[in-house]
This record gives sequence, structure tokens and C-alpha cells, in this order.
Amino acid sequence: MRLFFYYFSAGAILSAAFTVGLRNPIYGTLALLSAVLHIAGLFVLLHAEFVFAIQIIIYAGAVLVLYLFVLMLLNVKQQESIVQRQAWISVFFAMLILVEILLVFSGPQNPSALQQPLSQTHALFEFTENTVAIGKALFTDYLLPFEIVGVILLGGAVGALILAKPLSNAQKSET
Repeated sequence: MRLFFYYFSAGAILSAAFTVGLRNPIYGTLALLSAVLHIAGLFVLLHAEFVFAIQIIIYAGAVLVLYLFVLMLLNVKQQESIVQRQAWISVFFAMLILVEILLVFSGPQNPSALQQPLSQTHALFEFTENTVAIGKALFTDYLLPFEIVGVILLGGAVGALILAKPLSNAQKSET
């Protein structure tokens, strides 16, 4: 279990550093996707399946696809001053993360002192299944607001497609 935690943590930190440090915005967005997936893995280790599913569906599925769509639509050209500023920001955050890691490893060395509060809180959540409870509430008490949000999002997606569509020759001559 610890091996998975270390893998997901290191993957999330490295991907976040690449998100800030890469020159190409498309590669930066793909690094952000990797960071989101590694953080979702951490949620699985915490037994938060609903948050894991939301992380994958909303962030990895919708938001990052939107980022990639906008980046490809705008065809962003890089300027050298922006790249240099990104490099300094990346170095700053890498040093900040290194200091935090050193602080964690210099903390208390007794693992039983860290596990006792976790076992007490785990007993509180052992009998509830959060995904089932959220699903029942969403499709019974909050069904109408859920459907309204779905229609609004659909309208936003259709509007974005209409705005992104290039004008035809007949439409250009009218304007």
C-alpha cells in the first residue's frame, strides 16, 4: 500500500512540475492530465471512490479536453519572456516542494503515533458507503436541479461549437 502511495505522490509532484515547466502548452496540458490521474489514484487509496470518479470524469474527461480544444483552436505561439518566466516559476515550486519533503522526513519518526487518529476516524466511516448515499440523494431529492444543470451544460457545449465553427463563404459575404 505504501508503494502505491509513494508512486502516486511522486507521479503527481513530477507531473505538476512538468505542467509548469514545459514550454509547449499542449505538453503542459498532457502533464496536467497525468497529475490529475495520479491524484485520482491517491483518492482510491483513501477509499474515496466517488471523488475518484469525479476526478476522472470531470477533470480528466471534461476540463482537460476543453483546455486542449482551446489550445488547438487558438494555435498559441510562445514568446521567449513567457518561457523564461515559466522556468523560474517551475524552479521556485520545485524548491518549495523539496523543502516540504524535507520537513516531512524530519518530522516524527514513530509511525504508531501517526496511525492512531487514522484508525479512529476510519471506524466512523466504515459503515457508510458514500457513493451509494450520494447517488440516492442525487437521483431522488435533487433530480430536477441535476437535470437543469445537464441542460445548461448541453447549451454551453452547443454554443461553444457554434462560436468555434468557421464562417462559410456565403456568411462572409453577408458581413
